[in-house]
Amino acid sequence: MAILHQSSLFFFFCFIGFLSFGAEAAVKKYQFDIQVKNVSRLCHAKPIVTVNGMFPGPTIYVREGDRVLINVTNHAQYNISIHWYIYLCIIISIYTHTTFLRKTLHLFILLILYILCRHGLKQFRNGWADGPAYITQCPIKTGNSYTYDFNVTDQRGTLWWHAHILWLRATVYGAFVIMPKQGTPFPFPQPYQETNIVLGEWWNSDVETLVKQANKLGLPPPTSDAHTINGKPGPLFPCSEKHTFAMEVEKGKTYLLRIINAALNDELFFAIAGHNMTVVEIDAVYTKPHTTQAILIAPGQTTNVLIKANQAPNRYFMAARAFMDAPIPVDNKTVTAILQYKGIPNTVLPILPQLPASNDTNLAINYNNHLKSLNTPNFPAKVPLKIDRHLLYTIGLGQNSCPTCQNGTQLTASLNNITFVMPKIGLLQAHYFNISGVFEATFPDRPPVPFNYTGAPLTVNLGTSLGTRVSKLAYNSTVELVLQDTNLLTVESHPFHLHGYNFFVVGSGIGNFDPSKDPAKFNLVDPPERNTVQVPTGGWTAIRFRADNPGVWFMHCHLELHTMWGLKMAFVVENGKSPNESVLPPPKDLPRC
Repeated sequence: MAILHQSSLFFFFCFIGFLSFGAEAAVKKYQFDIQVKNVSRLCHAKPIVTVNGMFPGPTIYVREGDRVLINVTNHAQYNISIHWYIYLCIIISIYTHTTFLRKTLHLFILLILYILCRHGLKQFRNGWADGPAYITQCPIKTGNSYTYDFNVTDQRGTLWWHAHILWLRATVYGAFVIMPKQGTPFPFPQPYQETNIVLGEWWNSDVETLVKQANKLGLPPPTSDAHTINGKPGPLFPCSEKHTFAMEVEKGKTYLLRIINAALNDELFFAIAGHNMTVVEIDAVYTKPHTTQAILIAPGQTTNVLIKANQAPNRYFMAARAFMDAPIPVDNKTVTAILQYKGIPNTVLPILPQLPASNDTNLAINYNNHLKSLNTPNFPAKVPLKIDRHLLYTIGLGQNSCPTCQNGTQLTASLNNITFVMPKIGLLQAHYFNISGVFEATFPDRPPVPFNYTGAPLTVNLGTSLGTRVSKLAYNSTVELVLQDTNLLTVESHPFHLHGYNFFVVGSGIGNFDPSKDPAKFNLVDPPERNTVQVPTGGWTAIRFRADNPGVWFMHCHLELHTMWGLKMAFVVENGKSPNESVLPPPKDLPRC
């Protein structure tokens, strides 16, 4: 009995230590009310869907290790769901038995589980809080609520959140800022201040109406009427004197800009007149410092840059414009905001930056090639070196028959010639509860028919297969995925986002991927780590990741037009051998379809 009592005391004191160990973590609670509000831009007023009446929506501020509870209540006429660009982790509660020893043993197990979760051993397993409608949840219906409950683990930096249903993210989006743990410095010079720069798009007409009309015709909807910075198009547009974002700086100080591309369909160049930028983080992962006059940022991506206010005191434009190096129409107008030195009057005309040409392919490629992981003992680049599963997915546009459409065909998009069909219930529910008939685990590892993917444009036989097909991955397997652009109708750059994971961008090139030669040029030492990556126009990108997060995880082009057309699929990552390597049970308030 004495030995048992001493063991109990040991576990008890371990638990007391656990309580003090976790004291620095906080519970951050937010209320998101989805509501319609009248907003005016470019001399046009219209009702838009917002969070808490704000456009853009509120910024979420947390620290690494915090637990976050965001209650979303839907007052709008549309169903809604919100996607959070973070790893998702949840604390497990354990039933305790009546004896003191069993209680302390269970508390000790809880301690171990908490530490594993909190210190990023990827016991995330919580796709229920990921957000994409009909993938990990049914949407929140009008008049209903759902609480997204997750822990911020092993991440720090700039991410964002947005609606993940229809085209509602045109106005429903905001920044998600994760500060390092208290007392932990940045691995770069401490900035004097920081500012969010959220890039977006604005349509004068109702976006959902435009999309419905376009789908009836089988054609794309019109491009946006303006880009925005923090919801404002800037003074180069009409009726925008009040709708210009400005930040004040003091000469000699260093500032951190947290830049997010929340645009729906445009990759963007961004520059500041007279000032260099030093990239120090991408997609909430620290990078080796890279100094540049302009950055390229795709929809879904984030980039943190340092700027030094080291120029003659004046007013300088920050500006963004679309990058497009294929014959495809985009909103090519320039959005501006103002960097204003302290003491300079508002009457001074700002200086415009020299933005890259909108089709500057070489600059786009060179910029991305300069991005490297920090790869230090504190922030290692754990690149998978031995690969269990090699995948090749071709990206293509297509045309399927549509007798009611304008030209008798409907434009579409596909991966490996499969146009993804959205299910009627969440794929994660179907997987967890073993509901048959919702999806098929038959997504092919390679395209059905190899061809010269980036040769002359192919304009006939452009039909695609339709289906809700997923690819199963064994738990903890290592995956190499090559995303290959094709010239079906046209080549084009595609930003791809993988939910539930970061991945390493080990290689990229123009033309067709050559499995016998190109892997020899892979960067397996310090490749950039991201959650969203560009596939270059007429080229390929190779990524690697370890499938250690069980559940159903969406992968899609982050051009909203292409996602709508079916350029998407999902991975079903199977459970491991133990309960701690398995998907957690769904929360009680999970929305129903």
